[in-house]
Amino acid sequence: MLYVDTSALLKRYVEEVDSAACERLLLADPEWVTGRHTLIEVRRNLARLLDPEPLGQALAAFGEDWLRMAVVELDAFTCERAAEIAEATGARTLDALHLAAATRLGGTLALLTYDVRQAVAARKLGLRVAGL
Repeated sequence: MLYVDTSALLKRYVEEVDSAACERLLLADPEWVTGRHTLIEVRRNLARLLDPEPLGQALAAFGEDWLRMAVVELDAFTCERAAEIAEATGARTLDALHLAAATRLGGTLALLTYDVRQAVAARKLGLRVAGL
């Protein structure tokens, strides 16, 4: 199972450094999971980064990916865990929400991220990090 954060998902729809490597990691694991807030983060960033025509294509592709992902809800438990993670690691709010959602799943989960600060915080929590 692969927890996919926003920095990784964006590489599917916007050509960036490491997009090809990210795509290989995504395709190697058919089971993706993410937090509910990823919906907002990805759509906001796509609207910020892309012109109208590529934006429509990217949103359609993201919509298909979203339907295949398991989504961790940002319930009271997850938000409390995110607050604890932010306090303990200094993680930014949205990163702490990703980390809280990922830690809810436990097991052999890997966090796919291209956010250096989030990767550092994830490793402090004992999560396996892919991408960086």
